[in-house]
Amino acid sequence: MCCGKKPDKNHFDFTLIDPILADYKNEGDGNLISILQTAQEKFGYLSNDLLLYIAKETGIKPAKIIGVATFYTQFRMKPVGKNLILLCQGTACHVNGSGAIEDAIKAEIGVLEGEITPDGLFTYNNVACLGCCSLAPVMMINDETYGSLTPETTRKIIQNIRNMEDKN
Repeated sequence: MCCGKKPDKNHFDFTLIDPILADYKNEGDGNLISILQTAQEKFGYLSNDLLLYIAKETGIKPAKIIGVATFYTQFRMKPVGKNLILLCQGTACHVNGSGAIEDAIKAEIGVLEGEITPDGLFTYNNVACLGCCSLAPVMMINDETYGSLTPETTRKIIQNIRNMEDKN
């Protein structure tokens, strides 16, 4: 503990991204999305402290960095569970029952949108569109797409993931 400040439980060693920042340091803000993608991959999400660190190290204004990070849905501003469920709420999915799929997800994992399950395994978020309209309703879990969902298949998918995690 330094200077009377309690250590932040979410404190990360931001210097882990210094090699990436060095690669882009003199290239202006043209590589900002790549920097943010790398930072999120390394730390799981983009905290305000991390965004300010990137601003300081690159010379890009904090407002620009925060604007980009909050504009694009690929970026997360808070921690998520190990398995991120993205549920499409686009027109095709909505018409084909995404509301019932959302109810099944909430019932199966026991948390509301954006929350992390107590075991740290799941978070779910609604998204505007996953671009898989022919598979509606559809969700993605991490990099895997699941389509033509029913509440039953949705629960089974989540249960299978949970069972796989328990075995590891």
